[in-house]
Amino acid sequence: MIDSAQITVRAGNGGNGVVNFRREAFVPKGGPAGGDGGHGGSIIFIASTSVNTLLKFRKGMVLSAGNGEAGKSAKKTGSDGEDLIVEVPTGTEVWDISESDAGDLIGDLSSEGETLVVAKGGQGGHGNTHFASSTNQTPMLAEAGEPGHERELRLNLKLLADVGLIGMPNAGKSSILASISAAKPKIANYPFTTLEPSLGVVYFEHDAFVVVDIPGLIEGAHRGVGLGHEFLKHIERTRVLAHVVDASEDDIVGRVRQINEELEKFNARLASTPQLLVINKIDLIDDAEWQEWLEDELHAAFGDDINVISISAATREGVDTLIAHMRRMLLDLPRESPEDEPSRVSPVLRPKPIDSRSSVEVVEEDVYRIVHPRAVRLARGSNLEDWTTLVQFQRRLSDLGVTRELEAAGVVAGATVIVDEMEFEWD
Repeated sequence: MIDSAQITVRAGNGGNGVVNFRREAFVPKGGPAGGDGGHGGSIIFIASTSVNTLLKFRKGMVLSAGNGEAGKSAKKTGSDGEDLIVEVPTGTEVWDISESDAGDLIGDLSSEGETLVVAKGGQGGHGNTHFASSTNQTPMLAEAGEPGHERELRLNLKLLADVGLIGMPNAGKSSILASISAAKPKIANYPFTTLEPSLGVVYFEHDAFVVVDIPGLIEGAHRGVGLGHEFLKHIERTRVLAHVVDASEDDIVGRVRQINEELEKFNARLASTPQLLVINKIDLIDDAEWQEWLEDELHAAFGDDINVISISAATREGVDTLIAHMRRMLLDLPRESPEDEPSRVSPVLRPKPIDSRSSVEVVEEDVYRIVHPRAVRLARGSNLEDWTTLVQFQRRLSDLGVTRELEAAGVVAGATVIVDEMEFEWD
């Protein structure tokens, strides 16, 4: 099972607006008619139970949505770019690692059909129709499309299960899963047979629930020893923990205490998760008095409320009782209500807007760069080598408040002003 992947997502760029004028017979003053560019496509993740691994998201994979089409004449808007809809397993966390390896959690797709916009397509640029006014009836300006959002993502899959089987390596968790469900995990008589979590659906009367077999935990798992973090994260979403111990162990109480300490150190909330103690392989200890003594020892160590079930996955002794007990514990637990769920980050993600106070950068003495996003898009979409267009652009800078900021930064006549790839002399 692949439960972590790093990918790049690139939303589509918005299409450029165009400069165009109506030219028709018998219409001598048709006016501006440049259409707007289409919007870029977004990248949208959707949770699906039909997908159960992140295997298809290979390292270095780049997901791209369609670009918007440029505007057309006669005020026609270009076509929007096509959205890219990507199915991910239910239980996938989405982390933005563009700024740091630790990343920021931006979405948690824990329900079938839940969607998350991970990269928003760029807005289409305005055609010259938008820049007409009573004092400027022949606008020569048009905007370039807004760039689509691009970011680096890490996807983490946390399995969604009702019951989690935990315990030391070789305790018999895989055998139990195979005996209570149709799952067919790898089973062998040596530690660390299970190297990845396995899911199984358990049917009981008219009900069903999901059980996950977590690979064996060892001391230090909460610090990531072995594959501790990779395994422990799958336990966080289970509603009941079935702690499996080998009846032939020398210190069963110590083993239970050790695993519980690892759980609590990894996530304190796990300490309060309802737990069922499953003593497996009792066929190896054919002693009813010893079993009774062991249950008394466990109650003495962990309290009378602890549930203890003795079974043999090999002979199926006590297996039906175990299934019934798991179901009863699940029925006694309330389902989380919406108000109990952690607050979620907005699913629509956009690039951070540039603060208006930083719309101008001083490059060096008498050299200034305009970084206002609307001004940059106007420069990209217009022909600033044309004198009339340049004059209109400078007027637009005043409307956007950029001229005021240039003056505050110290610009004087003759200074060089840079915008996008264009340089011009300020006057």
